[in-house]
Amino acid sequence: MLFWRVKPLDKILETAGKKALTRQLGAFQLTMLGIGAVIGTGIFVLTAEAGQKAGPAMMIAFVIAAVVCALAALAYAELASMVPVAGSAYTYTYGVLGEGLAWIVGWALVLEYAVAAGAVSVGWSGYMNGLLLHSNLFGLVEPGALALPMALRTGPYDGGVFNVLACGIALVVTWLLVIGTSKSAKVNAVLVSIKVAALIAFIAISLPAVQSENFEPFFPTGWGSPMGGIGVLGAAASIFFAYVGFDAVSTASEETKNPNRNIPIGLIGSLLICTIFYLLVGYGAVGAAGSAPMVGANGAILQPGTPEMAAACLSHTDSLVCSKEPLAHVMRMIGFGKVGNMIGLAAALALPSVVLMMIYGQTRIFFTMSRDGLLPEVLSKVHPKYHTPHVITIITGVFVALFGAMFPVGILADISNSGTLFAFIMVAIGVMILRKQQPNRHRPFRTPFVWVVCPLAVAGCLLLIALLYLMVRMLLVSQSPSVSPAMRLIVVVAVGVVTFAWLAQREVRWAIGELTAARSADPVIP
Repeated sequence: MLFWRVKPLDKILETAGKKALTRQLGAFQLTMLGIGAVIGTGIFVLTAEAGQKAGPAMMIAFVIAAVVCALAALAYAELASMVPVAGSAYTYTYGVLGEGLAWIVGWALVLEYAVAAGAVSVGWSGYMNGLLLHSNLFGLVEPGALALPMALRTGPYDGGVFNVLACGIALVVTWLLVIGTSKSAKVNAVLVSIKVAALIAFIAISLPAVQSENFEPFFPTGWGSPMGGIGVLGAAASIFFAYVGFDAVSTASEETKNPNRNIPIGLIGSLLICTIFYLLVGYGAVGAAGSAPMVGANGAILQPGTPEMAAACLSHTDSLVCSKEPLAHVMRMIGFGKVGNMIGLAAALALPSVVLMMIYGQTRIFFTMSRDGLLPEVLSKVHPKYHTPHVITIITGVFVALFGAMFPVGILADISNSGTLFAFIMVAIGVMILRKQQPNRHRPFRTPFVWVVCPLAVAGCLLLIALLYLMVRMLLVSQSPSVSPAMRLIVVVAVGVVTFAWLAQREVRWAIGELTAARSADPVIP
């Protein structure tokens, strides 16, 4: 049956060899790429939202989200080492669960990568607008003289007209990716270094200022109700976005030297480093400035992102949970205003590295789908000079720019989470099926305790999807009728199924020997 038709793993590797990308990335570069993809909007922007939902217990929310990601990382590492080609969860699903589900996963990964890139672009825009608003350019101009008009600071759903900075950064990153992976990886390494330096400075200054009373009560909102998003579990469902990106390392498999060794190192190493940073930053932020949630007139904890929350913050501008730049805010609160400004500048300089990795991952998935015949062949064309898939990179970059220009960060982050969790589930299921179907296949990296790790990964992802759906459902009901991220995922999957059926009726060829002679004659990129 067409929907369940599987592309054998050996054929996947054979197809990759016919139109391949140059292998040029090592373990260190992969780890840096992973850190660059993970550390970004989540820790620099969404820390305040986690504090509003869980108070000091947001550190536990970071751990819960990290555990789910770690379980998925172990599954990703096994499949990535077995199938070191571009495509991530799409390729793994194609080789295990069939063509139809692979198409759906590839479709859903648009939510994870492209939409997430738009979300980070908006987060970067917020920091840049803040810098432009408060900077005097070393005394050359009056503060505020560089600020953009209000209509150009945010999109139409966030009080503006067109977020010009979010659109612009997405287009610049797209240009970097077109001119070459190695060049963009070098730029990314510099940006990652800036981010890590900013976080180290924050940790070094904030930890000595920690006061024990700021952790009391530790659970002001409890673990959370199954009917809403307030609480530790609700914070974990949202802050999960802070970890989105570690799996993007696996999309670089086809451009990795010795991928059987380096991909697992890049995946697990980047996740471990980022988790340690998150816990230290969360501890320093809460201990130094406190994170007491805002409450309404009736004494109930307010949902972040609501008009009630915005109104409450007007009279509590010093509160961490109300800040749009929480790390810089903490520095100013404890008397290090200049350091706070430098951290804000570092975030503005470094967040583009996250946009870079998200667009990078999305283009490699589309590249592989095109090479497999599930998208038009023109999308897998490789630039003769730069050796990059320039056509799909430009198309993806334009869409990411439009996402950032039009939508607020909260909506984009929630949509991205739904697609990411769906992909994680498919990968974990794929590992278990392969253990049964092909137990003797060589596995350079084996997921430990696979029959415990993979079921727990699936269960954890399903839990976060359910919490995300219930949380946003209540949030939207409190404001205006709309569609939750879970429903958006369902719509995206439905559109993907219909499109797949249409393509199948047109007899889209399967790239395992059924491709035409013209296509198989494409040159191999050295």
